[in-house]
Amino acid sequence: MKKIILLSGIAILSLLTLGLSMQNADVSGDWEFSMQTGRGGLTQTIHFDQEGESLTVTMSGRGGGKFTGEGTIKGNDIEWTIVRNSPKGEFTFRYTGVVEGDSMSGTVQMRNRGSLEWTAKRK
Repeated sequence: MKKIILLSGIAILSLLTLGLSMQNADVSGDWEFSMQTGRGGLTQTIHFDQEGESLTVTMSGRGGGKFTGEGTIKGNDIEWTIVRNSPKGEFTFRYTGVVEGDSMSGTVQMRNRGSLEWTAKRK
């Protein structure tokens, strides 16, 4: 009987540890976002509002504009989409990456224009 109780306790602790390790990273707040573009370096502020796995994203743009989008965080994997309108039409940017503490990095897919690498650090 003692062995069963001991094994049950070990199983419960293992499940709790596994559950804690699968928690979503907390990305709430402001981040400094950087990437190299064909026009040179780009640094901007990005703000995440997080509720569970759901993200609302606000990115500053060149000239003071702001762009909003939505995304998800699952464990340390993050993704969000921003749609920008321009005189040339609508452009969708899909960002994917991995969060590591107070930094994250990944790629942005820009419609038919390929992808670029980006990094971000918590402010």
